[in-house]
Amino acid sequence: MKMQKVTVGPIVGYTTAEQVRIWIRGNFEKTSEGYRRCFGAARIKGPNDPDFGSPKFIKLPPYFDMTGVIAFTGLTPETVYEYQVGWFFAETELENLDGSLLVDWNNVAADEGRDTPLQFRTGVPSGQAPRRYVVGSCRYLLRLFGGLLFDERGDKTFNSILKQIASGIRIDGLVMMGDQIYADDLNLLSPDTAIDEFLSRYRNVFSQPGLRQLMSRVPTYMVLDDHEIEDNWPSKATDKDWLTLYPAAIHAYQIYQCSHSPLFTLGPTGRIEGTIDKFWYTFQDGCCDWFIMDSRSERKWDENPKHRRMIKPTQMEALLGWLNDGSGQVKMVVTSVPFFPDLEEENDDKWGGFISERTEILDHILENKIRKVVFLSGDVHCSFSIELTSPKDPGFKVISVISSSFFWPYPHMEEGDFQMKGKLAAPKNGNVYRVGSASDVFNTDNFARVEVTPAQIVVSFFERKGKQLGTPVVRTF
Repeated sequence: MKMQKVTVGPIVGYTTAEQVRIWIRGNFEKTSEGYRRCFGAARIKGPNDPDFGSPKFIKLPPYFDMTGVIAFTGLTPETVYEYQVGWFFAETELENLDGSLLVDWNNVAADEGRDTPLQFRTGVPSGQAPRRYVVGSCRYLLRLFGGLLFDERGDKTFNSILKQIASGIRIDGLVMMGDQIYADDLNLLSPDTAIDEFLSRYRNVFSQPGLRQLMSRVPTYMVLDDHEIEDNWPSKATDKDWLTLYPAAIHAYQIYQCSHSPLFTLGPTGRIEGTIDKFWYTFQDGCCDWFIMDSRSERKWDENPKHRRMIKPTQMEALLGWLNDGSGQVKMVVTSVPFFPDLEEENDDKWGGFISERTEILDHILENKIRKVVFLSGDVHCSFSIELTSPKDPGFKVISVISSSFFWPYPHMEEGDFQMKGKLAAPKNGNVYRVGSASDVFNTDNFARVEVTPAQIVVSFFERKGKQLGTPVVRTF
């Protein structure tokens, strides 16, 4: 059996001290009776292993765009493993495939654009270990001439991250905070509306060389924002959009962004299984507890702010409980749109348009004296860091890190577009929160590198070609 190179991926997804999930895509081949059965395989090798272990196999079904996730468990913490992945056609059943199957891996031993073998590093248990993550959002890939040509300039951002890794800078994870695709193409140029169009978009975006290499080496976590569906979703959604556009967009999102996350559980056979009923999730890594919010798909839109909803009660309850679980860890909350500061105008799409829910979260942090809380977001096509304090409690401090865009070839937002100091908008007669201590605002394509310890977070911004923007911002807890 000759293994073929994956057509998209691989993506190293959810990774813990003892587990890793690897996402791959095979290929579709139609036959007179339907399609050829496609299977994926992966095998790993530890630093002291003389050879690769027995491969694991999964079926790559057409209803999941010929993709699948292979999980390895029982791994050693903070250890670099080498791995190989591939796919093949076989007229058999999955249960008939096992480690004794004779497989030729030579075709996938090396890959285009890679000068070293595929590797991943396992995480560390929850504790005091410092962590370093790259965060960002909004990678625009304009499709031209019916998909015959793409604007690939944005891939330089991911090449710059790869160069940092090659220079010896350890990156423990990549968090992509929304708008991984632009399915609407500026709302004018051939927006995606059908499932095949969304899937094609993801294949093209995730096959860009720089991004592909980065995701194949660094644990990658994703959450959606509006452009995975439609600009400012669901403010303009029609009944038809809910019946056709939304299901198509969300099915593609689950395949390419959710499936390798912690959302899916592992069954007895070590394969992900079941279906999901939410898109928010949590994970732990060293000194960091992460809550990846879904601040897009649970929205209820209304022209009257009193009748709007950003998240469902179940997510709110989970977030508040997670914040106050007493772990003592740094609480890293990812929300695709900025939690604060507010814009000078047009806050309806941000948390500034959902003041009651934001205040409920902030009051919970204030009243329970929860420390070390950081909100990370993207969306607004500029990057900076800022703090929130309260005169009611001198020890209260909430940090906001905004990182956007990976690539956006049009005008960006500027400092003057935000309310960078003064009172944060809140209900009357409630607690007072003050915005201040803003860093410089960078309105060029960039990414952020956040270095977290139990005592502080250091935020560094880098422009698309790798040059550092300004000086690192140090925020103590």
